[in-house]
Amino acid sequence: MEFSPETIISVFIGIGLAASVGFRIFVPLFALSLASFYNFTPLNESWEWVGSSTAIIILGIATIVEILAYFIPWLDNLLDTIAIPLAAIAGTIVMAAIVSDLDPIITWALAIIAGGGTASAIKGSTSSARLGSTATTAGIANPVISTVETGTSIVMSVLAIFIPILAIILVAFIGWILFKFFKLLKPSKSKK
Repeated sequence: MEFSPETIISVFIGIGLAASVGFRIFVPLFALSLASFYNFTPLNESWEWVGSSTAIIILGIATIVEILAYFIPWLDNLLDTIAIPLAAIAGTIVMAAIVSDLDPIITWALAIIAGGGTASAIKGSTSSARLGSTATTAGIANPVISTVETGTSIVMSVLAIFIPILAIILVAFIGWILFKFFKLLKPSKSKK
């Protein structure tokens, strides 16, 4: 099976949007909806409803509510408990909606593994950071973390749609940072 340049770009867009889902669930869905509505990004036929004006309104409202809710210190941790499984679902959805010209089995395998996996890994990491912030600062630093997450989600969504190659590089960089961060947290074995 050969991957056309369009298919490769659609995979890059999907992974970029899935990474963005790891920071905010509705920002990339809203961005994808707008991109489809304005014909920047074609969607798979069964997902074209995402580009409808009704979807734009619903996803726009959900995006605003989600962004504002993460600025409430106790609510942000509560949202994180449900956001990890939702991120896996949303990451899978954005990947399935955007990947084109592939066999459905390959599309769904990519969507679940690359889309859902990327979104879950990033969401799990950001949730851990927020929990650590709550424990060490009593939630005072949580709005700063929320601002960074929202900004990163917006930037990732825009890059994924307009410059997908740069978005995939940024995803790799974020993955490297997460790897280094968790490697620092891992207790080292002391020599006796």
